[in-house]
Amino acid sequence: MLQTIRERMSGPIVWVIIGIIAIPFAFVGIDTFQGGGADPTVAKVGDQKITTAQLEAAYQQRLQRLQEMLGENFRSDMIEPTRFREGVLQEMVQETALQQHAGKAGYTASDAAILDAIRVIPAFQDNGQFSAERYREALTRQGQTPQSFERQLREGLSVDQIRDGVLASAFVTPAEAAAAWRLARQERVFTSISFKAADYEPQMTVSDEDIAKHYAGNTARYKSPERLKLKLVSLDLAKLPEAAAPETAVLKALYDADSNAFSTPEERRASHILFSFGADKSAALKKAQDAKVRLDAKADFAELARELSDDPGSNTSGGDLGWVRKGLMTPKFEETLFALQKGQVSDPVETEFGWHLIQLGDSKPAVTKAFEDPAVQTELLARWRKTDAEKRFQALSEKMELLAFENASSLDAVAQAVGSTVETTDWFTRKDGQGITANPAVVQAAFSDEVLQDNENSKPLSVGTNQVAVLRKSEYEAARTLALDEVREQIRAELKTSRAADKARIEAAAALKAIEAGAGLAAVALERQRPVNAPGVLRRDAEGQSRSLLDAAFRLPRPAAGKVSAALADLGKGEIAVIALAEVKDATPETDDSAFKQQSTQLKDALAGAEFSSFRADLEQRLGVDRKPLPAAEAPVAPAP
Repeated sequence: MLQTIRERMSGPIVWVIIGIIAIPFAFVGIDTFQGGGADPTVAKVGDQKITTAQLEAAYQQRLQRLQEMLGENFRSDMIEPTRFREGVLQEMVQETALQQHAGKAGYTASDAAILDAIRVIPAFQDNGQFSAERYREALTRQGQTPQSFERQLREGLSVDQIRDGVLASAFVTPAEAAAAWRLARQERVFTSISFKAADYEPQMTVSDEDIAKHYAGNTARYKSPERLKLKLVSLDLAKLPEAAAPETAVLKALYDADSNAFSTPEERRASHILFSFGADKSAALKKAQDAKVRLDAKADFAELARELSDDPGSNTSGGDLGWVRKGLMTPKFEETLFALQKGQVSDPVETEFGWHLIQLGDSKPAVTKAFEDPAVQTELLARWRKTDAEKRFQALSEKMELLAFENASSLDAVAQAVGSTVETTDWFTRKDGQGITANPAVVQAAFSDEVLQDNENSKPLSVGTNQVAVLRKSEYEAARTLALDEVREQIRAELKTSRAADKARIEAAAALKAIEAGAGLAAVALERQRPVNAPGVLRRDAEGQSRSLLDAAFRLPRPAAGKVSAALADLGKGEIAVIALAEVKDATPETDDSAFKQQSTQLKDALAGAEFSSFRADLEQRLGVDRKPLPAAEAPVAPAP
């Protein structure tokens, strides 16, 4: 059992699991897929359905995040669509189950907790300070409003309470920690000899009769897969020629239609001291009034905020909330702030979070850049060109589809219409394409009856971000069984390798038998002219040794006094080792040692992660989860950022 714990604790999988469950649910709320409609159900969790449309929305959301993380390195062929969709559905099932449990059990999060959580999310910060502009921009990219996001965040924080409660309940006893320490740092002394198939291969002979017999019994193995060459015409938004600049009136119309985009609203630098209501609202007000008296007597606002404020997000920075625009704060707070003069401190202001003393540090007036501003002109021109290119791309895509259908036996009309050329790919099979022929959507279309049998053009296919292609068959070779003469030397090499591996296993087994009968490993090695590997005293995480060899050595039972424990280990690539374990040295834990404490914490975290996974699985079982098979998906094309 301890061995299993140790392996899980040090393996990569458990840390991935713990990393996932430790992520706040701020951006993973189930709001985006709650509700439902008439579209087909892909899963049901308790009494809540997850529909195809909801799955697709979550799928696209996660795909967009992946694209944003990878940037230019993102390629659609990196994603296996069906598996990715299955993973998204599993996330949705887990989130739905936890959210249902949180609702039924009465978990919730306060407004103050929501505000604190928003302020510390890095995506919403600018130079370490919360930024209302970054907040709105980030939500807009996600297709959310502050209201929907904060509702999701509240639900996520409620689920966090469940998760934190389960994780915090895990513990490791001193005896378990000591046993895990001894196991992790145990040392072993062993020697080994190896028998390699490559050493015996020159001795192996294979006759033509052997080859013919093997071929006759395994003909199905020796086939050349069907392969194909394609002709294709592609269209890429990024490669469309840039349009000439339009008339000034066109840009002016764009400016007038969206002048707010070139405006900076009034901003005010706010600081506050918060006095939470606690159990006695009147007592909190008294504290705020006393603090105002001190401020009126010229006490330093920042120092007082560090001393008195109940806002953990700002008290260490002297109550500083950064630059604030209208629409961010609660109405009473905002109304008071925008009525203050520079340096002025308000009387106590009541909000749902408590009593505030608000100080205006500085202000920036609203500013709108003029149409003639060079930066505005550059931005307007870039917007117009982007819109123009997208319109041309859409029109050309539709023309491609029409011409590919009307001229099903040729791509010439399609190429001429989009100003491109007809390209020809190299040979490829269903599994070994390169570049565009590795794209799952292209492979699926290329080997479809429409293209392969009917010899027609395909429909325009999405082959990347804002990239489409129409393809048709150029050359095709059907799968066939290779003749014996074509594979004769391949079979000869296979049989020699196989027989050499058998010989190595036989020799290794004989050596092991001799050692078990009492012969020393060194003597057995000398008799068989094998070098002895004597690495000395090793721990299981030792460098420079075969992982398979170490694993086998540490699986052996502790040898009796004056004896050895021996076994075979398959080291891969036709190499078999004989291991003789002579001694096992246990480590003595130093319970005050920092490394011991760190490992105990890691063990506790590993157990906590396993317990949470079990809790979640049990919850899904109790609620009841009914998943439907997902249809095969086309290759994903992430939305443009």
